[in-house]
Amino acid sequence: MMFGGVYRGRRVLLTGHSGFKGSWLSAWLVSLGAEVCGVSLPPETEPNHFSLLGDSGIRSEWCDVRDAAKLDAIVQTFRPEILFHLAAQPLVRLSYREPAETFAVNIGGTVNLLEAARRVDSLCAAVVVTSDKCYRNGERHAGYREEDPLGGRDPYSASKGCQEIVAASYRDSFFAASGVLLATARAGNVIGGGDWAADRLVPDLVRAAAKGEVESLRSPDAVRPWQHVLEPLSGYLELGRRLLMGEKACADAWNFGPAEEQAVTVGEAAELLRRFWPKVAFRFAPQPGAPHEAKLLRLDCAKAERELNWRGVWSTEEAFRHTAGWYRDYYETGRIDTAADLDAYCSDAVRRGLSWTN
Repeated sequence: MMFGGVYRGRRVLLTGHSGFKGSWLSAWLVSLGAEVCGVSLPPETEPNHFSLLGDSGIRSEWCDVRDAAKLDAIVQTFRPEILFHLAAQPLVRLSYREPAETFAVNIGGTVNLLEAARRVDSLCAAVVVTSDKCYRNGERHAGYREEDPLGGRDPYSASKGCQEIVAASYRDSFFAASGVLLATARAGNVIGGGDWAADRLVPDLVRAAAKGEVESLRSPDAVRPWQHVLEPLSGYLELGRRLLMGEKACADAWNFGPAEEQAVTVGEAAELLRRFWPKVAFRFAPQPGAPHEAKLLRLDCAKAERELNWRGVWSTEEAFRHTAGWYRDYYETGRIDTAADLDAYCSDAVRRGLSWTN
């Protein structure tokens, strides 16, 4: 039984369950036997992964995390044992257009959730998901470590640094005394089937391919830690398992990303996607005067490897192969391969002897 069977029968509150990462995590939690209550806004795109999954057996509550009263009522009624907080405004370029909304959702929404959480006595553990962009990025080649300074030039990155500070404050000021173990998780760029968000590399390429169009890439030399969405989710679930088991040392900040040598440029990532789905077409078209975005970003995940015995399962090439295959099958046959990808990922993890597969 994966993750020691710790999620079977557990009440799990998952914010952002209708989003890309959240919908994958909800599917995995259900397969582990958890009782899941998802809290989110309705999906923003059509198509979307949440709707394509159909009736997944979870309870959905449509709620904006900025609505403190409604969020509190949901938490008090459901009485979760563990929560995973993924709800967010997740886009850098949108944060330039909507900075106040970005701060309100990412910071204020986190405060609202943790306020509700500290008033329910059923809670044992919490995992607050932030971003690799929470670090003060000096465009260095070495991967960022958990103890490195937080910060952010664009509103999105700044909001994620603030979210880390908020979570640490609640951990030290309130949850430590009550015995609730709270951790934060910082993941690199995720890819996988079912993402149709705007201003993201893979969704932009996929939308263009489906229409027979050529997509323009604005920053082909920017380096990112690409990984399949199941990679950080396995880290979140293992972290949650350890918190539920009472491992106090795990109530801390954690990076989850690919090995540093697997970080590739935007141009290389696009080439990988095209290799596995030849309909993908693109050209390089820099946009002078576009809002600033970091050109170089890597994570150092040695802490998670050392202390959680966590490491990635799929290489960058494998991640793009599965991602391209998911979209290719969806557009060419109408079939989605979410369950097949999850089974393949778990099988590969078992073969590699990862501890969370037991």
